[in-house]
Amino acid sequence: MLHKFFIPWAVTMLCILLLLSCDNQKSIEVKENESAMETESSFTDSELLDLVQQQTFNYFWEGAEPVSGLARERFHADNNYPNHSKDIITSGGSGFGLMAILVGVERGYISREEAIERYTKIIDFLENADRFHGAWPHWLNPDGTVYPFSPADNGGDLVETAFLVQGLLTVKEYLSESEPEEKELAARITKLWEEVEWDWYTRGGEEVLYWHWSPQYGWEMNFAIGGYNECLVLYVLAAASPTHGIEKKVYDNGWARAGAILNDTIFYGLDTELDHYEFSNDPVGPLFWAHYSYLGLDPKGLQDQFADYWKLNTNHALIHYSYCVDNPMDFEGYGKNQWGLTSSYSMAGYAGHQPSNDLGVISPTAALSSMPYTPEESIDFLRQLYTKQDSLIGIYGPYDAYSNEYNWYLPRYLAIDQGPIPVMIENYRSGLLWSLFMNNEDVQNGLRKLNFTSPYLQ
Repeated sequence: MLHKFFIPWAVTMLCILLLLSCDNQKSIEVKENESAMETESSFTDSELLDLVQQQTFNYFWEGAEPVSGLARERFHADNNYPNHSKDIITSGGSGFGLMAILVGVERGYISREEAIERYTKIIDFLENADRFHGAWPHWLNPDGTVYPFSPADNGGDLVETAFLVQGLLTVKEYLSESEPEEKELAARITKLWEEVEWDWYTRGGEEVLYWHWSPQYGWEMNFAIGGYNECLVLYVLAAASPTHGIEKKVYDNGWARAGAILNDTIFYGLDTELDHYEFSNDPVGPLFWAHYSYLGLDPKGLQDQFADYWKLNTNHALIHYSYCVDNPMDFEGYGKNQWGLTSSYSMAGYAGHQPSNDLGVISPTAALSSMPYTPEESIDFLRQLYTKQDSLIGIYGPYDAYSNEYNWYLPRYLAIDQGPIPVMIENYRSGLLWSLFMNNEDVQNGLRKLNFTSPYLQ
């Protein structure tokens, strides 16, 4: 996630200057002729949504790691993997993929029977994979052993685990009690969920949750999870656990930083609703913060003592849109049809893109996964991408990132960026994943424990 990556500005600009020597660089083709305009008008919005959902779903179906059935951390269509194995499994991205498979069933891309077979394979793997006080690591090898994310990050990753559990509980709600095979699968998911020791990750009873624990390095990573960022669903699940739940004071003093989370600001004329950064004055974070926790948590009508989460996420997306339309750094292509910054690949490798760290890189997942919040602006982006810049589209949908300013993209994908696209578009179209997750009894108990209000709790 964002905190694990820092690209110094000087290094970034040096890489930009050396851009022409980068391996496998592709050139962006922007279609401006009459035939492109005809193509633009030949697709309905529904057809474009169908197309991008099916392509991104296939990242998690056809492109899955074959032994586990879970999501590969990355897929490079150029087959160039300079730093890591092609078959590293991502736990958090796999949670997104579990939900994307449900989209595949409901949209008719695969049968329910095919999905149940895949889910069974996945649960078989997860039951035997390395866990650390119930939490899975960030990355796994195909044999189920931990693949260290960094030297001291070789144990449990509670944030990635939360994203995986979000997917598992959503699948559990989809399974039928009247079908013996599905009922058994639901029971196995329940067991995995109840084995996560959320309270262990308070490091002996502190009033905050910690991101990492390793049997070799203990709490050496020392990353307390305070908001606001992508981690709201983690605290909801930690409160919701019927076996290893946290108390509300951990949410109030850890996540909400004893009320300091309320230090919001105004940016581009919009209220950020909460303080996005504990240790800086940056006004807003990357847009994945408005997506990861809300693949399952329905922000419509979701409120607690700190925020209105629909307002927070809608304003977050609109701020990014307004920033790109304003384009204060005068980057080529930015505007109403090309907008949205989030953590993704860049000319300098993985980087956290946001208005306060803008490298001239657009990440398609940012606008597309914001579809529920900014439908008109997101569909404008989708139409631009698929009809005028289709060199940026590959087998699994839009490539991870591109820059018109530097005429750069790579034919590569990241699970954590592809996953929110089909899920959030489906939530915009039907509310499917929101309805499933929010109707889980344990989730509702967790929300009540933290004094949330929501239409699902009435």
